[in-house]
Amino acid sequence: MSSPELNAAPPARELGWTPMIFIGLGLALIVMDATIINVSLPSIIADLEITSVDAEWIGAIYALVFAALLIIFGRLGDRYGRRKVFLLGAMVFTVASLVAAVAPTGQALIAARALQGVGGAMMSPTSLALVNALYRGRRRTIAFAIYGSLIGGMAAIGPLLGGFLTTYASWRWAFGINLPLAAAIIIGGLRVVPESREDHPEPGTDVVGAVASALGIGALVFALIEGRSYGWWTAQVDGSLLGVSWHAGGPSPVAVALVVSAVAIGTLTWVEQARVRAGRVVLIDLSLFRIRSFGLGSMAALIVSMGEFGVLFSFPLFLQSALGYTALGAGALLASLALGSFLSAPTTARLAARIGTRNVARLGMGLEAIGILGLGLVVTAQVSAAAMVGWLVVYGIGVGYASAQLTGLILADVPVRQSGQASGTQSTARQIGSALGTAVLGTVLFVGLAHDTETRVAQVPGVDAAQAAEVARLVEESAGTAIPGIAAQPGGEPIAEAARAAFADALRRTAVVGAGFVTLGLFATLALPPARREEHEDGADPAALAALQGGGGPGGN
Repeated sequence: MSSPELNAAPPARELGWTPMIFIGLGLALIVMDATIINVSLPSIIADLEITSVDAEWIGAIYALVFAALLIIFGRLGDRYGRRKVFLLGAMVFTVASLVAAVAPTGQALIAARALQGVGGAMMSPTSLALVNALYRGRRRTIAFAIYGSLIGGMAAIGPLLGGFLTTYASWRWAFGINLPLAAAIIIGGLRVVPESREDHPEPGTDVVGAVASALGIGALVFALIEGRSYGWWTAQVDGSLLGVSWHAGGPSPVAVALVVSAVAIGTLTWVEQARVRAGRVVLIDLSLFRIRSFGLGSMAALIVSMGEFGVLFSFPLFLQSALGYTALGAGALLASLALGSFLSAPTTARLAARIGTRNVARLGMGLEAIGILGLGLVVTAQVSAAAMVGWLVVYGIGVGYASAQLTGLILADVPVRQSGQASGTQSTARQIGSALGTAVLGTVLFVGLAHDTETRVAQVPGVDAAQAAEVARLVEESAGTAIPGIAAQPGGEPIAEAARAAFADALRRTAVVGAGFVTLGLFATLALPPARREEHEDGADPAALAALQGGGGPGGN
């Protein structure tokens, strides 16, 4: 069954809400998959026998690929059809989810997650563009409210659903559940969602910018994740990567990756500036960063995302490996973060009218930092759920206040004609922040876990230095999932208890760093100019579209 086509002009008023069902399902799918995997990681590590480095890649690769391709697919949707790119993305996501569900190795799962990132990058910008094109006036306001609620709700449901499926079925069903959802999106989208595209899209493509962006970001995240394995400057062991071999004592591939990243990002900057001067289409219009609110706000969003996502990667591992939570129990505890976000929702608009959107965003970031720091301070090897819930709720309230308000501030002074470009750029900044946060805080966690475990285990009576070093290696490489096995061995409980305490020490340190990132983001907003928010002729807030695309805190897109 064919559907009508729409250009950027408003569709007929009688268009119903049925298209929103399938657009919303697509959004729910990609947001949920950003967080559903967190509580499943310990089971994946044990089942596939992967290392903590592989676990970091499973978490980071989705956001990394998503960030690298987000703007590109948004542009392709504008030119060739938003519904077309959206549904092709759903097909890619379906194939990727099937591969992930049956992945026999960690490397296959990482590859599948990368492919999911491709599908997500195709679906996210086009889903929002479809909502913007299909609805006008009050109906658009309602559609945006639905869209924003889905972002926050599915980010919270992800860990809970992932925990349920992992506990009562298998971690593989955290991916398998995507298949019927994607099928419904594709069938329903073909039947009831009208096509939409720009009347006169900008000609040309920025291939060099796209390649340089993906290479620069990818090489940087690779270096941050793999530095502790390969060595930061000098190679620690012999090895090979992508057909290139190296030897211990020589230059590390991580050092090479850092150089490649610097060159690629430098090239991106030069190419984009040259294309703007020539009046050609660009991937990222760097002149946007001369707008103080956009430049400082985007930097704040990136830094805050680093703190948010790094903590969400680390915390479920501790709950299950050190405290013995099931995946479902860990997901249920993390749902208290969502409770905080929901509690903030009714008061956000009233508070913004009273103290201003900038101050609401700052209040949110301050509460986020307090929640993360408080969580770190109470963490011990015997910490109770009651001691953690309060801090998670505070953290969630902060997320609710900060996320959309900050995004609106970022775009408040951006000219309307550049709002699409600015929206994609700041959303990409958030995704880069999530990938970097997983890499940086994951490294802080696992380096600290190895050191603290060796130190504490060496103090256990009857354990020599060599045994302590071996236990530390085992705990670090398994991301802590080896601790229950150690405890089950004869005489292993004292060693396991030392490892649990070491995990708590490492997580405490990680939380302090995460809170520090969020605080740095708060400081970046202190120089933001007053926001100026105007309305379109149809009554829609020009920042609303981009605010939603920026996501609703952890897990948002």
